[in-house]
Amino acid sequence: MSARSKARKRALDVLYAADLRGASAFEVLADLIAERASAGDEMNAYTIDLVEGVAANSAVLDSAIVTYAQDWDLDRMPAVDRTILRIAAFEILFRRDIPEGVAISEAVELAGEYSTEASAAFVNGLLAKIAASRPPLLGDGTR
Repeated sequence: MSARSKARKRALDVLYAADLRGASAFEVLADLIAERASAGDEMNAYTIDLVEGVAANSAVLDSAIVTYAQDWDLDRMPAVDRTILRIAAFEILFRRDIPEGVAISEAVELAGEYSTEASAAFVNGLLAKIAASRPPLLGDGTR
């Protein structure tokens, strides 16, 4: 498993825990960073980027997800699926260094491992629609 795949898994853990607890993702992340630091272990920087990015852009991410989740409210989605979708949507919409296909593939793999086969297909289709709606790269490399 690549370092970024592990970082996505850890971000899923943090964001899922925050969602279930009704807590701030920033607080859950800070607690985990402190816990790992006391054990002499450092948190992966990409995990931190993902958690902070998803938390800071949650309104935009949720809006994109709801737009393409036909007849699905966020509250009706399983929490793990909702969290996986938020992470991948963040990578698709805000991370220029992550190819869309990689973000989608990683999300589908997480859904297949931690949710259901039906969830993996749902995640794949929804993220493909989000990726297709993303504005094309401009001449200077910005979106």
